[in-house]
Amino acid sequence: MQVPFGDLTRHYLGMKEEIDAAVSRVLASGWFVLGRELSTFEEAFAAHLGVRHAIGVGSGTEALHLALVACGVKPGDEVITVPNTAIPTLSAISFAGATPVLVDVDPLSFCINPDLIEEKISARTRAIIPVHLYGNCCRMDEVMAIAGRHHLAVIEDACQAHGAEYQGGKAGTFGAYGCFSFYPSKNLGAFGDGGMVVTDDDERARQIVLLRNYGQLERYYHEIKGFNSRLDEMQAAILSAQLPHLESWNRRRREIAALYSKAISHPAVILPRQQEESRHVFHLYVVRCQARNALRRHLADHGIGTQIHYPVPCHLQNAYRDLGVPAGSHPVAERCAAEVLSLPIYPELSDEEVLYVAETINHFEG
Repeated sequence: MQVPFGDLTRHYLGMKEEIDAAVSRVLASGWFVLGRELSTFEEAFAAHLGVRHAIGVGSGTEALHLALVACGVKPGDEVITVPNTAIPTLSAISFAGATPVLVDVDPLSFCINPDLIEEKISARTRAIIPVHLYGNCCRMDEVMAIAGRHHLAVIEDACQAHGAEYQGGKAGTFGAYGCFSFYPSKNLGAFGDGGMVVTDDDERARQIVLLRNYGQLERYYHEIKGFNSRLDEMQAAILSAQLPHLESWNRRRREIAALYSKAISHPAVILPRQQEESRHVFHLYVVRCQARNALRRHLADHGIGTQIHYPVPCHLQNAYRDLGVPAGSHPVAERCAAEVLSLPIYPELSDEEVLYVAETINHFEG
């Protein structure tokens, strides 16, 4: 049996009629940027999260970047985040001219360890970016309390957490801004790049609307220095067609995760754990194994695709060697990088495929 790590063709074919209709509608309209499709999707996404404003932008990275700029982050400032995230989180901080300051993560949730945040706060700290990694929420009550004590902005990286919840609140709704990616493989994915910034604050929303479109609200009249970062009409229409299915897709992801967790019994494989107060939406199902590379080869030999999210922590990437953070500084993140392995998980997977992956793992002799 062949089980690909991801299969967007299955996804498209399952929604072909709706997607094709959305694409045709945009092509026939002759309007491709900042039009009705975008405003419709923004309103629907805001309603889905229960927030006042959702502003479509070019990518999840740009969502984070614009949110940082809107919060007043500037060159010379510091922004706290984690070392085990995808590098775009740090890229956004760099785009704002700030310096990433990294805090190690909790070994069970893979998310920021709130107990370690305050020791990294300095006079230059302006914001915290907690990353809701793999579809699992950070301990936002603790993060928000720390930020409140130190008068710091919180910008949630919810790029992997569409529909995830913590203590009944949705990922992206706790901080000053919540930032989402619509990269094609996400729980809610476009057919290209795309992102969203959400907020409950009217003035904060206005700042993002200005920043995404050259600093203008009225064409050719520029209030501030801005950027070009707009979610286009085609992607907005495709996302609108998919949004009503997000909850059912997340339920299926959780079903697959539960099936994996029940069926995988290999003693060397550590399964992901859910926090009691969280609703994990399993953008990724990530196991840990000290013989990770051998396990990955074993699965590949049996036709099963896997990925590693992520093989090198941010502070050990060549691009961020200038931070001067040596190996050993973030032991949990570094250990995870050496052990994590992402298994196939997407709504179109069959139970038969999931069980085949689990059985193949159980027969691993490494």
